[in-house]
Amino acid sequence: MKNPQMEYTFVMIKPDALQRRLAGTIIHRIESKGLQLIAVRMVQLDESTASIHYRDHLDKPFFPRLSRFITSGPVIAMVWRGFSAIRLVRTLVGATSPDKALPGTIRGDFAQHTTCNLVHASDSTQSATREIDLFFPKREFFEFPAADENWLHPPE
Repeated sequence: MKNPQMEYTFVMIKPDALQRRLAGTIIHRIESKGLQLIAVRMVQLDESTASIHYRDHLDKPFFPRLSRFITSGPVIAMVWRGFSAIRLVRTLVGATSPDKALPGTIRGDFAQHTTCNLVHASDSTQSATREIDLFFPKREFFEFPAADENWLHPPE
């Protein structure tokens, strides 16, 4: 197996998770895996930002419903840092469709609808970079050594 790489990923807690008071649970699950939260902000997306963020879905029939949902309330945008962060977060989040998400994942445990599925997580290095740049254009990250960093690093 290839050594995991230190990387950044973007995660967005969606309006339904905030309405259901699950933001802390979601953040706790990601932190518990050993990833480090280095940037966070609560924002209300407008239609323009939603269109940019979900640009790959603009021509799909579900986009208007998705846009209405994601602009219906505030979201929490976050940048996480860690080894294989993108893969790890995607595993923690679970499949997009809650009926396919495994128990133990965030969506498998809490989500009921594909549109209202609590959380967005970058699926690649390219999308993570694009999403981070959209929500954190000045790259105002707070990188600091974690107390448990020694045991989280893979052996050289």
